[in-house]
Amino acid sequence: MIPVPGNERYIGIMSGTSMDGADAVLVDFSGARPAVLAATSQPFPDTLRAAFGALQQPGEDEIHREALAANALAQVYAGCVAALLREARLDPAAVAAIGAHGQTIRHRPGLYDGIGYTRQSQHPARLAELAGIDVVADFRSRDIAAGGQGAPLVPALHHALFGSDAETRVACNIGGISNISVLPAAGEAVTGFDCGPGNALLDYWIGRHRGQPFDSNGDWAASGQVDAALLARCLAEPYFSMAPPKSTGRDLFHPGWLEAQLAAFPHLAPVDVQATLAALTAEAIARDVRAGAPAARRLIVCGGGARNAFVMARLAQALPGVAIKTSDDYGVPVSQVEAIAFAWLARQCLLRLPGNVPTVTGAAGTRVLGAIYPR
Repeated sequence: MIPVPGNERYIGIMSGTSMDGADAVLVDFSGARPAVLAATSQPFPDTLRAAFGALQQPGEDEIHREALAANALAQVYAGCVAALLREARLDPAAVAAIGAHGQTIRHRPGLYDGIGYTRQSQHPARLAELAGIDVVADFRSRDIAAGGQGAPLVPALHHALFGSDAETRVACNIGGISNISVLPAAGEAVTGFDCGPGNALLDYWIGRHRGQPFDSNGDWAASGQVDAALLARCLAEPYFSMAPPKSTGRDLFHPGWLEAQLAAFPHLAPVDVQATLAALTAEAIARDVRAGAPAARRLIVCGGGARNAFVMARLAQALPGVAIKTSDDYGVPVSQVEAIAFAWLARQCLLRLPGNVPTVTGAAGTRVLGAIYPR
């Protein structure tokens, strides 16, 4: 399984908590910085998105339904691989491995009840069969087995892409869930953790009230008014005050959680709820930046939330004196950062090198992450 000497081309595929599709990149790691040779994004069919949405909660015949969704996801991933190879004009043999994240359907790292497990649904053996390339999957389980949170796994790459020896910076991914990586100046350990909801609740609310998959540019949120009382009620959720290491997902921040917060606000206009949810995303991140990286003067945002101008404006308002940038400003498109990370994690696995950062996840030590499915 050790890659052929000189073959530093890897594919990374990420489908995140927003459940809207898969982002994939073909990366060359032979240089000083990862070089993206090709990139693609493949939306989920409505049926697949609905299937994964239903699997976020227990239900009838869920083992069968999960297996069918995993098979369908393998087809989407295989389509991503084919598109990347076409764009780069390469054969499958030219790629060392695919790092495939899968779709998270449960993330229970044991914050509340001591039960530690995570499940990313996919069929990596089927993907290896379809793509003709070795597949590395199941990246989070080993970190949890070692006492960690299994997330976030991207801070090491954030440090490589955006870190500076001269100053402390913070990288922030706003996907379905938001997370930060504290990137200190030379000589200090990288830290990071999940902040709270990113786009997941925003997408749910606009889908319910306007039939749209997401709030483009944050325009709907910007047309509403933030309700201070609802924002305070949401921020009273115990997760926000927990000390890291910590991670979260739809197991906590799901529509039922939101409905419980809204019970005391029956007459609040839907657009004002959207504005408040956007403010919640920004305020949770800003609080964590202030607490976890008070010396930071630069916040570098990636993920779909970087395209939400309302959230970005709220971040700037909440973090005066901190320059708010996107990963685009550093030559890495916001939609590619996490996919690059899973290409890198696949490489780490094949080389038998650690993929986790214990100061981030809380694991007992560094571990090689992932399971290998040969082509």
